[in-house]
Amino acid sequence: MLQSLITSKTRVKLLVKFFLNPGTKSYLREIAGDFGESTNAIRVELNRLTDAKILISHQEGRTIQYQVNQKHGFFHDMVSLVTKYVGFDQLIIHIIDKLGNISKAYVIGDYARGIDSGLIDLVLVGNVETRKLENLSERAEALIKRKIRTLVLDIDEWNKLKERLELDGSLLLWESEN
Repeated sequence: MLQSLITSKTRVKLLVKFFLNPGTKSYLREIAGDFGESTNAIRVELNRLTDAKILISHQEGRTIQYQVNQKHGFFHDMVSLVTKYVGFDQLIIHIIDKLGNISKAYVIGDYARGIDSGLIDLVLVGNVETRKLENLSERAEALIKRKIRTLVLDIDEWNKLKERLELDGSLLLWESEN
C-alpha cells in the first residue's frame, strides 16, 4: 500500500525507519549501511524529507543526525500509516489481544530499529498458551506477510532477562494497565 503511494523505495524505508520508532536518531552512513544503498540515494531522500519538515536534522560532532519532527502536523497520521503498513495493528488485534494474560509486548531487533527485514521479533511477557500463540501467529503472518518470531517470558524470567534483551531500541507495542 505505502509503496503504491510513495514510489521511492528508499523513501518508504526511511519512513518506516523513523516513524516505526519515533525516538530513532540516525546519520547518513549508518542508514546507508542498514539499507545496503548508496549514500547519494539516501542523501537525496533525507534532504527531501527534511525540506518537507517531516524529518529534522542537527549536527553532532562531524555528523548530521536525522530524526522525526514530532511537531509536524502529519506526525500521528504518518505513525499510523507506517504501523498499518508494517502490520503491527493486525499483530496486536490477532495475537496480543486474544492471548489473555499478557502484561507487555515488545518488538525488538530489525523492526524496532526501523528496518523492514520481513522478520518481526516479538517478546511477550505473561502466561501464554503455546498452541494458541502458534495458531494466531500463523494467521497474523498471512495477514501482514511477514514472519513472526516470538519469545514468551513469565514475570520472573522477564525480571531476570530484561537487561539483556536490547530493550533500548525496542518498540513497546502493548502494556496492560495492571
